[in-house]
Amino acid sequence: MTTQPLEPLDVRTIPPVVRHATIFGIMERLSPGDAFRIVNDHDPAPLRRQIEARYPGAYSWDYIVQGPEIWQVEIGRNEAGAQETQEHAADCGGHDEGHSCTCGH
Repeated sequence: MTTQPLEPLDVRTIPPVVRHATIFGIMERLSPGDAFRIVNDHDPAPLRRQIEARYPGAYSWDYIVQGPEIWQVEIGRNEAGAQETQEHAADCGGHDEGHSCTCGH
């Protein structure tokens, strides 16, 4: 997996209302085999569950630092999951009337 040559994304600085949409936007732009890191002040396990529900098997999740004060996670786009990601890119469950979109589409 190739990590992008950027500093980890400190999601603590992103407003909660757009935090996951921001992360999903970055994820969907990753090339197969690439990865990026996020930093948070709590375990981002809910994000991991949301990623797995939306993109089963398309992304890897590796804890780099596991608390207690910060968590750092590397999220990578799997080679085999590239097509699955494209198929599910707009399937956040929020594109119908009465649902809140979180994917940024």
